[in-house]
Amino acid sequence: MAIAEDSAPTQRWTAFEPLRERTFRRIWSASVLSNFGQLIQGVGAAWEMTRLTSSPSMVALVQTALMLPLMLVAVPAGAIADMFDRRKIALAGLTFATICALTLTTIAMLNLTTPWVLLCFSSLIGVGVALYGPAWQASVSEQVKPEQLPAAVGLASVSYNIARSFGPAVGGLIVLAAGATAAFAVNALMYLPLIVAFFLWRREHVPARLPPERLHRAIISGARYAIHSPPIRIVLVRAFTLGLAAASISALTPLVARNLLAGNASTFGLLLGANGVGAVLGALVVSGVRNRMKPENAVRLCAIVASVMIVIIALSTNIVITALALSVTGAAYMLNIALLNVGVQLSAPRWVTARAIAWFQASLTGGIAIGAWMWGVIASDWGVSHALIASGITLILTPLIGLVLPMPPVSTADVEMVELANEPEVGLALTGRSGPIVIEIDYRVYPDAARQFYDVMLKMQRTRLRNGAFDWSLSRDIADPELWTERYHCPTWADYLRLRTRFTHADRELQTMADAFHTAGAGARVRRRLERPFGSVRWRAETPDPSRDPISIYTP
Repeated sequence: MAIAEDSAPTQRWTAFEPLRERTFRRIWSASVLSNFGQLIQGVGAAWEMTRLTSSPSMVALVQTALMLPLMLVAVPAGAIADMFDRRKIALAGLTFATICALTLTTIAMLNLTTPWVLLCFSSLIGVGVALYGPAWQASVSEQVKPEQLPAAVGLASVSYNIARSFGPAVGGLIVLAAGATAAFAVNALMYLPLIVAFFLWRREHVPARLPPERLHRAIISGARYAIHSPPIRIVLVRAFTLGLAAASISALTPLVARNLLAGNASTFGLLLGANGVGAVLGALVVSGVRNRMKPENAVRLCAIVASVMIVIIALSTNIVITALALSVTGAAYMLNIALLNVGVQLSAPRWVTARAIAWFQASLTGGIAIGAWMWGVIASDWGVSHALIASGITLILTPLIGLVLPMPPVSTADVEMVELANEPEVGLALTGRSGPIVIEIDYRVYPDAARQFYDVMLKMQRTRLRNGAFDWSLSRDIADPELWTERYHCPTWADYLRLRTRFTHADRELQTMADAFHTAGAGARVRRRLERPFGSVRWRAETPDPSRDPISIYTP
């Protein structure tokens, strides 16, 4: 994919402009309530764990239990969201989370809660949220105009952090007044408005030209795209390290409230509320920051500010200072996440958007899950303050990664899909499962342009591989130095047809650059071959075609 500087927007959309779109406004508003419920659930679970056990590592594991499903389930959830109707997938995830939340409430009412039961159901609720998340985030682009996408992504973060501003404080009061069981019940009820909002969304159905990939192939396709797309690969690494280094805040805040400030559940809720207020401010300014700063400079500044605040939290025994530091930390941390999220969404074409977002979520939450466990263990051995100081030092070192993997500027035009005008000529009665398919493309290039052509073809390799090709190679004829042959495989005929539908404008521009090296009067010669073709030969007239795949000869 070609990487280009962001073009200046012809119109600057305000941070709240996407709310003019009715569908987005309805779902966004309901998501605020849902996030309220999840945060109240988190407060209830974390504080209930402090009642059930005095182990800091077990308290920190509550955050791991909430985050680990997002890491493990997000990737297949993203593939499912790209394969099927995203509205239905979101509804399925929300329904599962609601059922698990109701079950946990019932167990708590019967006084059967144990530390491991609490962790188990926290994880199951996280599974439902993980299934819902990629479908919701990928569908944002279907609900707003392309120009509004950065602001819409920021608002999606705001919906969570508006809840963070007040939800934890409300959760602390609920736990203090009625116990953790009431917090669990509120969470279950808060999912219902979001379920209704998605049910009312009349998503425009665009019939697919090809049947969806199988789940394991869709996961592999998403992974290969992320691996061979430099912008997305960089963002994934940066997201993982951010989550790992900064996980101490989410994991150890209950212990900050109890041990460093000698507080109770309401103190814990107040601290989380302060962190959420800052996070709202950080999410609201994401569009402005992107317009005024280079992505790398913005991410670097956020990491430095957050690390200093974490050290202040570690040394503070005053609730006002701690709350102010948590507020600044929330702003810097959420702005950092929003910048990374926008980078992923602007770097992924439509066919793989949900999977790219899922890999981003898996990287971030995986870092948080591992980091929460790590800082919890350090807190158990060395104390909460020392764990926070170590976290702050680790976070301030993360900008060094930018020296090797700087945040890439991207253009939305690069990932816009483009239709290929020419259709492959087919003489065999191919089915979708026919294959492997071998593609060979001949180029005639003047010898003195060989080095420049080779450099362009190395970029072409990444394009082919991330779109679905395997075993890419480039060879030069030893008897005819002008003749170069590009060769790659697709496992089946259906996979090759999918590859052809995944071309973006950036891919087309790169192909045009390669074609420009042809000698005068020459043009690319494309050969499409069926490898091991005995399946296409009818040795007897009565022999039936063993394939039952519904795809026959390709028609546009």
